[in-house]
Amino acid sequence: LTRLKDDDSGDHDQNEENNTQKDSEKEKNDREKPQSTTKRKAVVPGPAEHPLQYNYTFWYSRRTPGRPTSSQSYEQNIKQIGTFASVEQFWRFYSHMVRPGDLTGHSDFHLFKEGIKPMWEDDANKNGGKWIIRLRKGLASRCWENLILAMLGEQFMVGEEICGAVVSVRFQEDIISIWNKTASDQATTARIRDTLRRVLNLPPNTIMEYKTHTDSIK
Repeated sequence: LTRLKDDDSGDHDQNEENNTQKDSEKEKNDREKPQSTTKRKAVVPGPAEHPLQYNYTFWYSRRTPGRPTSSQSYEQNIKQIGTFASVEQFWRFYSHMVRPGDLTGHSDFHLFKEGIKPMWEDDANKNGGKWIIRLRKGLASRCWENLILAMLGEQFMVGEEICGAVVSVRFQEDIISIWNKTASDQATTARIRDTLRRVLNLPPNTIMEYKTHTDSIK
């Protein structure tokens, strides 16, 4: 009797159910296949993860100095690392990434809201600008971490204005910048500047420069 009972533990029903589930999933996947080449699967927070207000994408670019940079070659040089939607997904990427202070040559990390390319020409950026902070060597890793955590944690309090942030590793110095949508909005740019000073804990004599993207293009 116990053996019968063991045999009849309902396992096979479960398997059958799983199989039909798998089959219907397979059909669904097959149906969706042609589309999936054009449309990527949306990135969403996992169960019990802490969602961010926006999804963000990490990018990396590296340039051979001395070569002229046209926007075409720039776009070819920039690579997407990945997109995340939660605090946990962010740390999964970030913990495997080289710290900016350990990058060599002429390299940049970009962290932008999903759907915004880290290029001046992007619709979200074209009327905007950026705060630029030049750092002596040795400060980039800490400043970059503080900057992106403040951005992901919505500490700038400027609505939808923030587009993304960049750290640029150069030979003599490192540069970090934060990009916003509306260069002409002085209240916003001032608030971003003050927040930067606070979250980066910058020395009082640090020079900060605001540059509109139209000036950068010129």
